[in-house]
Amino acid sequence: MPLRLYNTLTRRKEIFEPIDPQNVRLYACGPTVYDYLHIGNGRMLIAFDVLFRLLCHLYGESHVTYVRNITDVDDKINARAAERGIDIRVLTEEMTAVFHEDAKALGCLPPTFEPRATEHIPEIIAIIEKLIEKDHAYVAEGHVLFDVHSMPSYGRLSRRSLDDMIAGARVEVAPYKRGPMDFVLWKPSGPKEPGWESPWGRGRPGWHIECSAMSWKHLGEVFDIHGGGIDLVFPHHENEIAQSCSAFGHDVMANFWMHNGHLQVEGQKMAKSLGNFVTIRDLWASDKFGGRKWKTGTLRLAMLMTHYREPIDWSVKRCSEAEAIIDSWIEPIDLLDHCDFDPEPSAEVVEALSDDLDSPAAITALHGLAKQAHGNLEVAKKLAKSLIFLGIIPRVAALGPDQLAAMGSRFLAEVKKYRKHASGILLSKIVSLNLDIDAVNRSIEQRNAARAAKNWAEADRIRGDLAAQGIVLKDNKDGTTTWEVQQ
Repeated sequence: MPLRLYNTLTRRKEIFEPIDPQNVRLYACGPTVYDYLHIGNGRMLIAFDVLFRLLCHLYGESHVTYVRNITDVDDKINARAAERGIDIRVLTEEMTAVFHEDAKALGCLPPTFEPRATEHIPEIIAIIEKLIEKDHAYVAEGHVLFDVHSMPSYGRLSRRSLDDMIAGARVEVAPYKRGPMDFVLWKPSGPKEPGWESPWGRGRPGWHIECSAMSWKHLGEVFDIHGGGIDLVFPHHENEIAQSCSAFGHDVMANFWMHNGHLQVEGQKMAKSLGNFVTIRDLWASDKFGGRKWKTGTLRLAMLMTHYREPIDWSVKRCSEAEAIIDSWIEPIDLLDHCDFDPEPSAEVVEALSDDLDSPAAITALHGLAKQAHGNLEVAKKLAKSLIFLGIIPRVAALGPDQLAAMGSRFLAEVKKYRKHASGILLSKIVSLNLDIDAVNRSIEQRNAARAAKNWAEADRIRGDLAAQGIVLKDNKDGTTTWEVQQ
Protein backbone atom coordinates (compact mmCIF):
# COMPACT_ATOMS: atom_id res chain seq x y z
CA MET A 1 0.00 0.00 0.00
CA PRO A 2 1.18 3.59 -0.53
CA LEU A 3 2.53 5.51 2.43
CA ARG A 4 -0.22 7.55 4.05
CA LEU A 5 0.53 10.12 6.76
CA TYR A 6 -1.70 12.32 8.90
CA ASN A 7 -1.05 15.96 8.03
CA THR A 8 -1.69 18.40 10.88
CA LEU A 9 -1.94 21.16 8.30
CA THR A 10 -4.99 19.61 6.61
CA ARG A 11 -6.25 17.48 9.54
CA ARG A 12 -6.48 14.32 7.44
CA LYS A 13 -4.46 11.37 6.22
CA GLU A 14 -2.92 11.91 2.82
CA ILE A 15 -0.86 9.81 0.41
CA PHE A 16 2.74 10.87 0.81
CA GLU A 17 4.36 11.89 -2.46
CA PRO A 18 7.84 13.38 -1.96
CA ILE A 19 8.89 16.48 -3.83
CA ASP A 20 11.92 14.54 -5.08
CA PRO A 21 11.97 10.74 -4.55
CA GLN A 22 15.75 10.89 -4.88
CA ASN A 23 15.96 13.17 -1.85
CA VAL A 24 13.12 12.75 0.65
CA ARG A 25 13.54 15.49 3.25
CA LEU A 26 12.49 15.31 6.91
CA TYR A 27 13.02 17.85 9.72
CA ALA A 28 12.26 17.25 13.40
CA CYS A 29 12.74 19.79 16.17
CA GLY A 30 15.49 18.63 18.51
CA PRO A 31 16.33 19.60 22.08
CA THR A 32 17.24 22.85 23.76
CA VAL A 33 20.35 21.66 25.56
CA TYR A 34 20.08 23.12 29.05
CA ASP A 35 18.90 20.12 31.11
CA TYR A 36 18.17 16.38 30.97
CA LEU A 37 15.40 15.52 28.52
CA HIS A 38 12.17 14.03 29.84
CA ILE A 39 10.46 10.92 28.51
CA GLY A 40 8.00 13.05 26.50
CA ASN A 41 11.00 14.22 24.45
CA GLY A 42 11.93 10.56 24.12
CA ARG A 43 8.56 9.82 22.54
CA MET A 44 9.26 12.37 19.81
CA LEU A 45 12.71 10.89 19.19
CA ILE A 46 11.35 7.36 18.81
CA ALA A 47 8.37 8.34 16.65
CA PHE A 48 10.46 10.18 14.09
CA ASP A 49 13.22 7.58 14.23
CA VAL A 50 10.63 4.99 13.11
CA LEU A 51 9.51 7.35 10.34
CA PHE A 52 13.14 7.81 9.26
CA ARG A 53 13.67 4.03 9.16
CA LEU A 54 10.48 3.55 7.15
CA LEU A 55 11.40 6.25 4.62
CA CYS A 56 14.86 4.72 4.22
CA HIS A 57 13.25 1.34 3.57
CA LEU A 58 10.81 2.72 1.01
CA TYR A 59 13.13 5.10 -0.84
CA GLY A 60 16.64 3.88 0.01
CA GLU A 61 18.99 5.11 2.74
CA SER A 62 20.94 7.30 0.33
CA HIS A 63 17.73 9.04 -0.77
CA VAL A 64 16.52 10.29 2.62
CA THR A 65 17.81 13.37 4.44
CA TYR A 66 16.84 13.61 8.10
CA VAL A 67 17.66 16.82 9.96
CA ARG A 68 17.25 16.98 13.75
CA ASN A 69 18.55 20.23 15.17
CA ILE A 70 20.10 21.26 18.48
CA THR A 71 19.13 24.60 20.02
CA ASP A 72 22.25 25.81 21.80
CA VAL A 73 21.40 29.49 22.25
CA ASP A 74 18.34 30.28 24.35
CA ASP A 75 17.37 32.23 27.46
CA LYS A 76 16.81 28.94 29.35
CA ILE A 77 20.40 28.00 28.64
CA ASN A 78 21.64 31.38 29.87
CA ALA A 79 19.63 31.09 33.08
CA ARG A 80 20.76 27.51 33.83
CA ALA A 81 24.43 28.31 33.19
CA ALA A 82 24.18 31.27 35.57
CA GLU A 83 22.41 29.11 38.16
CA ARG A 84 25.18 26.51 38.00
CA GLY A 85 27.95 29.09 37.79
CA ILE A 86 29.46 27.62 34.61
CA ASP A 87 30.19 28.89 31.13
CA ILE A 88 27.30 28.62 28.66
CA ARG A 89 29.42 26.62 26.22
CA VAL A 90 30.37 24.17 28.96
CA LEU A 91 26.68 23.62 29.74
CA THR A 92 25.61 23.13 26.12
CA GLU A 93 28.46 20.69 25.39
CA GLU A 94 27.65 18.70 28.53
CA MET A 95 23.93 18.51 27.78
CA THR A 96 24.51 17.73 24.10
CA ALA A 97 26.64 14.75 25.12
CA VAL A 98 23.89 13.63 27.51
CA PHE A 99 21.32 13.98 24.72
CA HIS A 100 23.40 11.83 22.39
CA GLU A 101 23.70 9.12 25.05
CA ASP A 102 19.95 9.23 25.68
CA ALA A 103 19.09 9.03 21.97
CA LYS A 104 21.41 6.04 21.60
CA ALA A 105 19.88 4.39 24.66
CA LEU A 106 16.47 4.73 22.99
CA GLY A 107 17.83 2.98 19.90
CA CYS A 108 17.57 6.04 17.64
CA LEU A 109 19.67 6.19 14.49
CA PRO A 110 21.81 9.30 14.02
CA PRO A 111 20.15 11.86 11.73
CA THR A 112 21.74 12.77 8.42
CA PHE A 113 22.53 16.24 9.78
CA GLU A 114 22.41 17.59 13.32
CA PRO A 115 22.85 21.36 12.94
CA ARG A 116 23.35 23.68 15.89
CA ALA A 117 21.74 27.10 16.03
CA THR A 118 25.03 28.85 16.87
CA GLU A 119 26.53 27.51 13.63
CA HIS A 120 23.80 29.17 11.51
CA ILE A 121 23.92 32.83 12.52
CA PRO A 122 24.64 33.99 8.92
CA GLU A 123 21.54 32.15 7.65
CA ILE A 124 19.46 33.56 10.51
CA ILE A 125 20.55 37.11 9.69
CA ALA A 126 19.90 36.53 5.98
CA ILE A 127 16.29 35.44 6.57
CA ILE A 128 15.64 38.36 8.92
CA GLU A 129 16.97 40.78 6.29
CA LYS A 130 14.58 39.26 3.72
CA LEU A 131 11.65 39.68 6.13
CA ILE A 132 12.51 43.34 6.80
CA GLU A 133 12.92 44.00 3.08
CA LYS A 134 9.45 42.53 2.39
CA ASP A 135 7.82 44.48 5.27
CA HIS A 136 7.12 41.33 7.29
CA ALA A 137 9.48 42.44 10.08
CA TYR A 138 10.52 45.69 11.72
CA VAL A 139 13.29 47.03 13.95
CA ALA A 140 12.38 48.53 17.32
CA GLU A 141 14.71 49.44 20.20
CA GLY A 142 17.42 46.99 19.18
CA HIS A 143 14.90 44.20 18.55
CA VAL A 144 13.69 42.81 15.26
CA LEU A 145 10.10 41.55 15.39
CA PHE A 146 7.88 39.67 12.96
CA ASP A 147 4.73 41.61 12.07
CA VAL A 148 2.01 38.97 12.45
CA HIS A 149 -0.64 41.20 10.80
CA SER A 150 1.46 41.18 7.62
CA MET A 151 0.59 37.50 7.06
CA PRO A 152 -3.16 36.95 6.50
CA SER A 153 -2.87 33.14 6.78
CA TYR A 154 -1.22 33.24 10.21
CA GLY A 155 -2.90 30.61 12.41
CA ARG A 156 -3.53 28.14 9.59
CA LEU A 157 -1.62 25.29 11.26
CA SER A 158 -3.13 25.69 14.73
CA ARG A 159 -6.59 26.52 13.32
CA ARG A 160 -6.95 29.65 15.44
CA SER A 161 -7.84 33.13 14.26
CA LEU A 162 -5.63 36.03 15.16
CA ASP A 163 -8.46 37.64 17.18
CA ASP A 164 -8.83 34.45 19.25
CA MET A 165 -5.09 34.33 19.84
CA ILE A 166 -4.98 37.91 21.01
CA ALA A 167 -7.97 37.40 23.32
CA GLY A 168 -6.40 34.43 25.06
CA ALA A 169 -2.75 35.37 24.74
CA ARG A 170 -0.19 35.54 27.48
CA VAL A 171 2.41 37.51 25.61
CA GLU A 172 5.12 39.92 26.58
CA VAL A 173 3.79 43.45 26.86
CA ALA A 174 6.40 45.68 25.25
CA PRO A 175 5.89 49.27 24.10
CA TYR A 176 7.98 48.72 20.97
CA LYS A 177 5.62 46.03 19.58
CA ARG A 178 3.20 47.02 16.84
CA GLY A 179 0.89 44.17 17.74
CA PRO A 180 0.57 41.97 20.84
CA MET A 181 1.25 38.74 18.88
CA ASP A 182 4.39 40.02 17.14
CA PHE A 183 7.33 37.81 18.08
CA VAL A 184 11.06 38.33 18.35
CA LEU A 185 13.44 37.42 15.54
CA TRP A 186 16.52 39.12 17.03
CA LYS A 187 17.14 40.59 20.46
CA PRO A 188 20.00 42.63 21.96
CA SER A 189 22.54 40.84 24.18
CA GLY A 190 24.08 42.13 27.39
CA PRO A 191 27.81 41.91 28.13
CA LYS A 192 27.48 38.48 29.81
CA GLU A 193 25.03 37.03 27.29
CA PRO A 194 26.01 35.25 24.05
CA GLY A 195 25.84 37.56 21.09
CA TRP A 196 26.85 38.13 17.48
CA GLU A 197 27.32 41.26 15.43
CA SER A 198 24.40 42.06 13.12
CA PRO A 199 22.96 45.00 11.17
CA TRP A 200 20.85 45.70 14.28
CA GLY A 201 23.70 45.61 16.79
CA ARG A 202 25.19 42.84 18.91
CA GLY A 203 22.49 40.34 19.77
CA ARG A 204 21.16 36.81 19.48
CA PRO A 205 18.32 35.10 17.61
CA GLY A 206 14.86 34.25 18.84
CA TRP A 207 13.91 30.60 19.15
CA HIS A 208 11.61 30.28 16.13
CA ILE A 209 13.94 31.81 13.53
CA GLU A 210 16.64 29.26 14.34
CA CYS A 211 14.63 26.33 12.93
CA SER A 212 13.64 28.29 9.84
CA ALA A 213 17.30 28.97 9.14
CA MET A 214 18.55 25.44 9.81
CA SER A 215 15.84 23.75 7.74
CA TRP A 216 16.47 26.20 4.87
CA LYS A 217 20.20 25.54 4.94
CA HIS A 218 19.95 21.75 4.89
CA LEU A 219 16.59 21.00 3.23
CA GLY A 220 15.71 24.01 1.09
CA GLU A 221 12.92 26.58 1.04
CA VAL A 222 10.18 23.91 0.85
CA PHE A 223 10.64 20.30 1.97
CA ASP A 224 8.58 17.17 2.58
CA ILE A 225 7.93 16.64 6.29
CA HIS A 226 8.32 18.75 9.43
CA GLY A 227 7.73 17.07 12.78
CA GLY A 228 7.73 17.51 16.52
CA GLY A 229 5.62 17.19 19.65
CA ILE A 230 2.01 18.38 19.68
CA ASP A 231 3.00 21.15 22.10
CA LEU A 232 5.06 22.77 19.33
CA VAL A 233 2.13 23.42 16.98
CA PHE A 234 1.66 26.84 18.53
CA PRO A 235 3.54 29.06 18.71
CA HIS A 236 6.77 27.43 17.49
CA HIS A 237 5.67 25.74 14.28
CA GLU A 238 3.11 28.41 13.47
CA ASN A 239 5.86 31.00 13.72
CA GLU A 240 8.28 28.93 11.64
CA ILE A 241 5.70 28.82 8.85
CA ALA A 242 5.16 32.58 9.10
CA GLN A 243 8.89 33.30 8.85
CA SER A 244 9.78 30.86 6.08
CA CYS A 245 6.75 31.44 3.86
CA SER A 246 7.03 35.22 4.20
CA ALA A 247 10.78 35.23 3.52
CA PHE A 248 10.74 32.90 0.49
CA GLY A 249 7.31 33.61 -0.96
CA HIS A 250 5.83 30.10 -0.79
CA ASP A 251 2.42 28.97 0.45
CA VAL A 252 3.95 26.21 2.58
CA MET A 253 7.20 25.57 4.41
CA ALA A 254 6.71 21.78 4.47
CA ASN A 255 4.06 19.73 2.68
CA PHE A 256 3.39 17.52 5.70
CA TRP A 257 3.34 18.49 9.37
CA MET A 258 3.41 15.58 11.83
CA HIS A 259 3.04 15.74 15.61
CA ASN A 260 3.21 13.09 18.31
CA GLY A 261 0.68 13.18 21.15
CA HIS A 262 1.00 14.13 24.81
CA LEU A 263 2.53 11.85 27.44
CA GLN A 264 1.53 11.50 31.07
CA VAL A 265 3.12 9.39 33.80
CA GLU A 266 1.17 6.87 35.89
CA GLY A 267 -2.12 8.58 35.02
CA GLN A 268 -1.02 12.14 35.82
CA LYS A 269 0.42 15.05 33.91
CA MET A 270 4.19 14.95 34.34
CA ALA A 271 5.47 17.71 36.64
CA LYS A 272 8.36 18.14 39.03
CA SER A 273 5.93 19.44 41.64
CA LEU A 274 4.10 16.09 41.56
CA GLY A 275 7.31 14.10 41.88
CA ASN A 276 6.59 12.17 38.68
CA PHE A 277 8.98 13.97 36.34
CA VAL A 278 10.83 11.18 34.50
CA THR A 279 13.92 11.85 32.42
CA ILE A 280 15.18 9.57 29.68
CA ARG A 281 18.28 9.08 31.83
CA ASP A 282 16.10 7.87 34.74
CA LEU A 283 14.85 5.02 32.55
CA TRP A 284 18.04 3.51 31.20
CA ALA A 285 20.86 4.62 33.50
CA SER A 286 19.34 4.53 36.98
CA ASP A 287 16.76 2.73 39.10
CA LYS A 288 14.54 5.78 39.62
CA PHE A 289 11.61 4.39 37.62
CA GLY A 290 10.24 1.10 38.84
CA GLY A 291 13.40 0.37 40.82
CA ARG A 292 15.36 -0.83 37.81
CA LYS A 293 17.16 0.09 34.60
CA TRP A 294 15.17 -0.54 31.42
CA LYS A 295 16.64 -1.82 28.17
CA THR A 296 16.44 -0.11 24.78
CA GLY A 297 14.00 -2.57 23.23
CA THR A 298 11.68 -2.39 26.22
CA LEU A 299 11.51 1.39 26.06
CA ARG A 300 10.90 1.44 22.32
CA LEU A 301 8.19 -1.22 22.41
CA ALA A 302 6.49 0.40 25.41
CA MET A 303 6.31 3.60 23.36
CA LEU A 304 5.16 1.91 20.15
CA MET A 305 2.32 0.07 21.87
CA THR A 306 0.33 3.32 21.48
CA HIS A 307 -0.11 5.10 18.14
CA TYR A 308 2.21 8.09 17.94
CA ARG A 309 -0.65 10.62 17.62
CA GLU A 310 -2.57 9.32 20.62
CA PRO A 311 -1.94 10.37 24.24
CA ILE A 312 0.09 7.81 26.16
CA ASP A 313 0.21 6.88 29.84
CA TRP A 314 3.80 5.98 30.69
CA SER A 315 3.90 3.48 33.56
CA VAL A 316 6.00 0.77 35.16
CA LYS A 317 3.27 -1.72 34.21
CA ARG A 318 3.54 -0.72 30.55
CA CYS A 319 7.32 -1.21 30.55
CA SER A 320 6.99 -4.60 32.28
CA GLU A 321 4.42 -5.72 29.72
CA ALA A 322 6.72 -4.64 26.88
CA GLU A 323 9.62 -6.56 28.39
CA ALA A 324 7.55 -9.76 28.65
CA ILE A 325 6.43 -9.42 25.03
CA ILE A 326 10.01 -9.02 23.81
CA ASP A 327 11.11 -12.10 25.73
CA SER A 328 8.37 -14.10 24.02
CA TRP A 329 9.47 -12.80 20.61
CA ILE A 330 13.17 -13.41 21.21
CA GLU A 331 12.81 -17.04 22.23
CA PRO A 332 12.06 -18.50 18.76
CA ILE A 333 14.81 -16.50 17.03
CA ASP A 334 17.54 -16.86 19.64
CA LEU A 335 20.80 -18.44 18.48
CA LEU A 336 19.88 -18.34 14.80
CA ASP A 337 23.08 -19.07 12.89
CA HIS A 338 24.29 -18.43 9.33
CA CYS A 339 21.54 -15.95 8.51
CA ASP A 340 21.62 -12.71 6.57
CA PHE A 341 20.19 -10.31 9.12
CA ASP A 342 20.02 -7.08 7.20
CA PRO A 343 17.13 -5.12 8.76
CA GLU A 344 14.58 -6.02 6.07
CA PRO A 345 11.16 -5.99 7.77
CA SER A 346 8.29 -8.27 6.88
CA ALA A 347 5.68 -7.04 4.42
CA GLU A 348 3.05 -7.13 7.17
CA VAL A 349 5.06 -4.74 9.36
CA VAL A 350 5.75 -2.37 6.47
CA GLU A 351 2.08 -2.35 5.49
CA ALA A 352 1.05 -1.47 9.04
CA LEU A 353 3.59 1.35 9.35
CA SER A 354 2.64 2.67 5.92
CA ASP A 355 -0.76 3.56 7.38
CA ASP A 356 0.37 6.65 9.31
CA LEU A 357 2.97 4.73 11.36
CA ASP A 358 0.38 2.38 12.83
CA SER A 359 2.74 0.78 15.32
CA PRO A 360 0.01 -1.12 17.24
CA ALA A 361 -0.90 -2.87 13.97
CA ALA A 362 2.79 -3.58 13.38
CA ILE A 363 2.99 -5.17 16.85
CA THR A 364 -0.01 -7.35 15.99
CA ALA A 365 1.88 -8.48 12.88
CA LEU A 366 4.92 -9.31 15.03
CA HIS A 367 2.77 -11.41 17.35
CA GLY A 368 1.56 -13.34 14.32
CA LEU A 369 5.12 -13.96 13.14
CA ALA A 370 6.20 -15.07 16.62
CA LYS A 371 3.44 -17.69 16.75
CA GLN A 372 4.68 -19.19 13.48
CA ALA A 373 8.41 -18.82 14.15
CA HIS A 374 8.97 -21.85 16.41
CA GLY A 375 10.69 -24.46 14.23
CA ASN A 376 10.21 -22.37 11.08
CA LEU A 377 13.54 -20.84 10.09
CA GLU A 378 12.20 -18.55 7.38
CA VAL A 379 9.52 -17.04 9.62
CA ALA A 380 12.07 -16.72 12.44
CA LYS A 381 14.28 -14.73 10.06
CA LYS A 382 11.37 -12.42 9.17
CA LEU A 383 10.66 -11.85 12.85
CA ALA A 384 14.30 -11.13 13.66
CA LYS A 385 14.70 -8.73 10.75
CA SER A 386 11.52 -6.88 11.67
CA LEU A 387 12.62 -6.47 15.29
CA ILE A 388 16.01 -5.17 14.14
CA PHE A 389 14.30 -2.80 11.70
CA LEU A 390 12.18 -1.31 14.49
CA GLY A 391 15.22 -0.99 16.76
CA ILE A 392 13.69 -3.36 19.34
CA ILE A 393 16.70 -5.69 19.30
CA PRO A 394 20.22 -4.65 18.34
CA ARG A 395 21.45 -5.86 15.02
CA VAL A 396 24.38 -7.78 16.52
CA ALA A 397 22.05 -9.70 18.83
CA ALA A 398 20.62 -11.64 15.92
CA LEU A 399 23.76 -12.10 13.83
CA GLY A 400 25.07 -15.58 13.18
CA PRO A 401 28.72 -16.61 13.68
CA ASP A 402 29.70 -15.97 10.06
CA GLN A 403 28.47 -12.40 10.21
CA LEU A 404 30.05 -11.81 13.61
CA ALA A 405 33.38 -13.13 12.36
CA ALA A 406 33.21 -10.93 9.28
CA MET A 407 32.66 -7.92 11.54
CA GLY A 408 35.73 -8.81 13.56
CA SER A 409 33.45 -8.88 16.58
CA ARG A 410 34.44 -10.22 19.97
CA PHE A 411 30.97 -11.71 20.26
CA LEU A 412 31.73 -14.83 18.21
CA ALA A 413 34.28 -16.04 20.74
CA GLU A 414 31.99 -15.07 23.58
CA VAL A 415 29.07 -16.96 22.09
CA LYS A 416 31.20 -20.11 21.90
CA LYS A 417 32.35 -19.66 25.50
CA TYR A 418 28.81 -18.96 26.61
CA ARG A 419 27.44 -22.09 24.98
CA LYS A 420 30.12 -24.10 26.76
CA HIS A 421 29.82 -22.60 30.25
CA ALA A 422 26.36 -21.06 30.67
CA SER A 423 22.81 -22.35 30.62
CA GLY A 424 19.20 -21.24 30.48
CA ILE A 425 19.75 -17.76 28.98
CA LEU A 426 19.01 -16.07 25.71
CA LEU A 427 22.03 -14.95 23.70
CA SER A 428 20.38 -11.61 23.06
CA LYS A 429 20.44 -10.91 26.80
CA ILE A 430 24.23 -11.27 26.83
CA VAL A 431 24.54 -8.91 23.89
CA SER A 432 22.11 -6.33 25.27
CA LEU A 433 23.93 -6.30 28.62
CA ASN A 434 27.30 -6.12 26.84
CA LEU A 435 28.68 -8.77 29.18
CA ASP A 436 32.38 -9.63 29.19
CA ILE A 437 32.18 -13.40 29.49
CA ASP A 438 35.90 -13.77 30.24
CA ALA A 439 35.50 -11.40 33.18
CA VAL A 440 32.44 -13.29 34.42
CA ASN A 441 34.28 -16.60 34.33
CA ARG A 442 37.33 -15.10 36.06
CA SER A 443 35.10 -13.85 38.88
CA ILE A 444 33.57 -17.30 39.19
CA GLU A 445 37.04 -18.90 39.43
CA GLN A 446 37.99 -16.38 42.15
CA ARG A 447 34.82 -17.19 44.02
CA ASN A 448 35.45 -20.92 43.75
CA ALA A 449 38.94 -20.35 45.16
CA ALA A 450 37.49 -18.30 48.03
CA ARG A 451 34.99 -21.04 48.81
CA ALA A 452 37.74 -23.64 48.78
CA ALA A 453 39.67 -21.51 51.27
CA LYS A 454 36.46 -21.12 53.36
CA ASN A 455 36.61 -17.35 52.82
CA TRP A 456 32.84 -17.05 52.83
CA ALA A 457 32.80 -13.26 53.06
CA GLU A 458 34.83 -12.93 49.84
CA ALA A 459 32.71 -15.58 48.11
CA ASP A 460 29.54 -13.72 49.08
CA ARG A 461 31.02 -10.42 47.92
CA ILE A 462 31.78 -11.84 44.46
CA ARG A 463 28.33 -13.40 44.20
CA GLY A 464 26.82 -10.02 45.11
CA ASP A 465 28.93 -8.21 42.50
CA LEU A 466 27.78 -10.63 39.82
CA ALA A 467 24.18 -10.42 40.97
CA ALA A 468 24.35 -6.63 40.54
CA GLN A 469 25.16 -7.31 36.87
CA GLY A 470 22.13 -9.59 36.60
CA ILE A 471 24.16 -12.82 36.73
CA VAL A 472 22.81 -15.76 38.72
CA LEU A 473 25.29 -18.50 39.74
CA LYS A 474 24.42 -22.20 39.75
CA ASP A 475 26.40 -24.00 42.48
CA ASN A 476 26.91 -27.72 42.95
CA LYS A 477 29.11 -29.84 45.21
CA ASP A 478 32.07 -29.44 42.85
CA GLY A 479 31.80 -25.63 42.74
CA THR A 480 30.07 -23.24 40.38
CA THR A 481 29.97 -24.66 36.88
CA THR A 482 27.16 -22.69 35.20
CA TRP A 483 25.56 -19.28 35.35
CA GLU A 484 22.71 -17.43 33.71
CA VAL A 485 21.37 -13.93 33.35
CA GLN A 486 18.40 -13.15 35.56
CA GLN A 487 15.17 -13.03 33.55
